[in-house]
Amino acid sequence: MSYQKRLLGLMLVDSVIVLSCIFISYFLLLPTGNTFSMLLIVSSVALLLSHHLFAYYYKLYKKAWEYASINELVAIGKAVTFSIIITGGVQLVLFQDIYFRALAITWMMHILFIGGSRFSWRMYRDTYIKPSTGMKRTLIIGAGSAGTMVVRQLQHNEEVELNPVAFIDDDVTKHHLEIMGLPVVGGVDKIEKVVEAKKIEHIIIAIPSLSKEELNHIFNECAKTKAKTQIMPKIEDIMVGKISVNQFRDVQVEDLLGREPVELDIAGIENFIKGQTILVTGAGGSIGSEVCRQLVNFEPKELILLGHGENSIYSIEMELRRNHPALQLDTEIADVQDHEKMFAIMNKRKPHVIFHAAAHKHVPLMERNPEEAVKNNVIGTKNVAEAASDAGVNTFVMISTDKAVNPTSVMGSTKRIAEMIIQHMDMISDTRFVAVRFGNVLGSRGSVIPLFKEQILSGGPVTVTHPEMVRYFMTIPEASRLVLQAGALARGGEVFVLDMGEPVKIVDLAKNLIKLSGYTETEIPIHFTGMRPGEKMFEELLGEDEVHDEQVYPKIYRGKTPMVNINVAEQFISEFEKMPKEMLREELLDIANFRKRDLQVLSAVR
Repeated sequence: MSYQKRLLGLMLVDSVIVLSCIFISYFLLLPTGNTFSMLLIVSSVALLLSHHLFAYYYKLYKKAWEYASINELVAIGKAVTFSIIITGGVQLVLFQDIYFRALAITWMMHILFIGGSRFSWRMYRDTYIKPSTGMKRTLIIGAGSAGTMVVRQLQHNEEVELNPVAFIDDDVTKHHLEIMGLPVVGGVDKIEKVVEAKKIEHIIIAIPSLSKEELNHIFNECAKTKAKTQIMPKIEDIMVGKISVNQFRDVQVEDLLGREPVELDIAGIENFIKGQTILVTGAGGSIGSEVCRQLVNFEPKELILLGHGENSIYSIEMELRRNHPALQLDTEIADVQDHEKMFAIMNKRKPHVIFHAAAHKHVPLMERNPEEAVKNNVIGTKNVAEAASDAGVNTFVMISTDKAVNPTSVMGSTKRIAEMIIQHMDMISDTRFVAVRFGNVLGSRGSVIPLFKEQILSGGPVTVTHPEMVRYFMTIPEASRLVLQAGALARGGEVFVLDMGEPVKIVDLAKNLIKLSGYTETEIPIHFTGMRPGEKMFEELLGEDEVHDEQVYPKIYRGKTPMVNINVAEQFISEFEKMPKEMLREELLDIANFRKRDLQVLSAVR
């Protein structure tokens, strides 16, 4: 119906209601006669005109009554009350009296019939237009403002096949009450019983302020049921119109394993980055590319993407150009193992800061190819570090790994030796060299998450090496932001360690992913395959001799990493290509773990 037709229709209905109410009231209470007839005519005209005036003022003709609520009822009350007051004033002026009883009855009937005419449409819509038969019975977790918003949208949206039937909320003052016509049936600990008792098929978590720990607890309770669990969109996305309230999303593993966001020292990072030429090695990788995405927010003078894989570099280049058209951006396709090329690039580009993310990180693959791990992780780092020093780079930030602590793998050993190299470079160079360690990142190419998802999609089983194996996890954006923060804090020679929170059992991660994918462990079983060469049951972020209680920034620690004789590492680099693979692996572990007799801790520290 067009607005004009709707306006005329509502005005006609209101006119009939107004005239009927005042005629009935006056016929019941006042004796008929000439005075009565004149009083009735004047009062009717005054009430009718004032009603339409205040109805227009309070926008009663512009409201969508199928969504009527308490606010609309208040507007009706104001319009009716003020129109009665105006009518009483007219009576006082023309008849020197106000007929209070008749006006009171008129007011009550006026409220009843005007309100009824409006709210009857909502009742009809809720009852007949959107029947609940065949819809999924839905439990809403959170009976606050977000939860009621969700329920309102579900009740009024014909396209959503979800029928809300109850609330869950830990606020005991809401228990046994009804909100939006739905009972609040208990706290989070009652989810399993409520799902069974009310035959719930769908659960929506509608508490935007949840911490990661609280979300984990709620999801674990939901996981005990067979109901599909989803979460409402972020409030900020709803407010800016990016998404609607009823566009629920599946709970992601990042929601369960991520931590609360860290507030960065924006000014410190901006002083470190803004107006400078920044170079990122391994810029096409999962970490390197995210570092680039974070860097552009701080307005560097120029960002140089260096990588060996042309496709990945092209992909991040196109993304950055599309999202940041004003950014001065360039690329270098080069291998960090190429000593001369690294020197040529650094002296040509003269970057102020280098983020060194290029590395081989896959543990089993590096166990089978230790010489490649040495070439890329050790020699590649050495080449880039020496080139940076020669070109007068201000700060060099190497991205390391928790596997470099007491390493048992080729990959971890090569990253620890790379740390040794940059610590040595910091002692002999004007460039500030630092390393940043963190554990597994969710969604990176070497992460276990993509493997688990692929196994689930193919029908299982999901393979886990050991039921007690634990790992630290962090999201890629958080890790990248903290890398930038660590770079801004660098004084030279440090090994910064990112606080990874509590370690997570890999088997629990697998179980969560199976549940999040809509399956049970019966449908997608978990098989234990045994630990692979080079793997540890748990990872460490600092060795016993590196522990430093000082937290230089929230979530960032400075490790007291011992300095070692670089001559041993350099001798190894000159000889490694002649070694058989098994001997090469043993040499790497010896050097990284300080087991050789000629490895001596240096007393001289910059």
